[in-house]
Amino acid sequence: MSDQYDDQMVIPGLGDSLGVDLRESSRSPSEDGVYFSAPSVDLDQYDRVVLCMSGGKDSIASLAHLLDEGVDHGSVELWHHDVDGREGSTLMDWPFMADYNRKLADAFDLPLYFSWLEGGFEGEMLKENSYGRPHKIETPEGLVTLDRDTRRAKPGTRLKFPQVSASLQTRWCSSALKIDVGRRALNNQSRFDGKRVLFVTGERREESTNRAKYNQLEPHACDRRSGRKARHVDAWRPVLHWSEEQVWDALKRHGVLPPVPYRLGWGRSSCMKCIFNDPTIWATLREHFPGSLDDIAAYEDRFGTTIHRSRIPIKDVSRQAEPLSIQDTEVLDQALRTEYTLPVRSEPDEWFMPTGAFSRSGCGPS
Repeated sequence: MSDQYDDQMVIPGLGDSLGVDLRESSRSPSEDGVYFSAPSVDLDQYDRVVLCMSGGKDSIASLAHLLDEGVDHGSVELWHHDVDGREGSTLMDWPFMADYNRKLADAFDLPLYFSWLEGGFEGEMLKENSYGRPHKIETPEGLVTLDRDTRRAKPGTRLKFPQVSASLQTRWCSSALKIDVGRRALNNQSRFDGKRVLFVTGERREESTNRAKYNQLEPHACDRRSGRKARHVDAWRPVLHWSEEQVWDALKRHGVLPPVPYRLGWGRSSCMKCIFNDPTIWATLREHFPGSLDDIAAYEDRFGTTIHRSRIPIKDVSRQAEPLSIQDTEVLDQALRTEYTLPVRSEPDEWFMPTGAFSRSGCGPS
């Protein structure tokens, strides 16, 4: 049995924040405040600018664009969703990613707030006839725990990996671990009541046919401008129309060195063991990160289903291609550590294009 409340009530209601709903139809551009193309907005009209910072090139480019547009530095805050949570799981994400985002925020002198689903990816995947776990939200006043409303929810079971799909009911990792976390963080902080908030994310149209349909500016799913809380929230995707070349140029102009995954040869910076990884990436993990596939393989045996939609066990998938050749031993060592110790920024003349730039290896969401 699937998690009926999350999949039938919560997740379908999140489509507005993506620019498409989960029934594969996009919001009409004729709706008030909805713009298919909005490369620039009046940033001065917003009290707070919340930027979802994954630590990948597109979210960093979104920050660069905000700065280029003259955003009030004091209005900006970064949010990072911890995919594995903070309860001990290390199943999916890069070990260094949380600390990299701390160092990146420090480099730009910006506040950073973490949020996560208790138990992370692994805890959600292992849900068996139980309620969804609480969300943990960092705020300026401290950590807040948001419990589930068990009066409305029903116990559910997953016991399988999310699957590659445009539907967030099937690809539940994005919805349960990121979108819904952000939604609750917006809905449960009174500091946003009566304020105008710009919620910024880094999707780009050239990444997939699905993202090509996104609106660039629209009311966020958490918008309540006409409600009792008078919370005005717009969702903006500032680099939606950008090419990858423009993204790398923005990082170079602001002296942000390419993040670790791109230096290793990854074309995207998503989870280390993202469900979108292609055989080349899985082969690279098997070769350069020994043992990194063991837990996934064990869960495949336990669930009787694979992480890969081909229904081929992950270790067999990893043998279908040659691994990437990684010569940068410094960055390979960093990839295994939780503390981020490499430089985040450099002088423009010291900047370099990473090996993974313009790569089409599958290693991130569509």
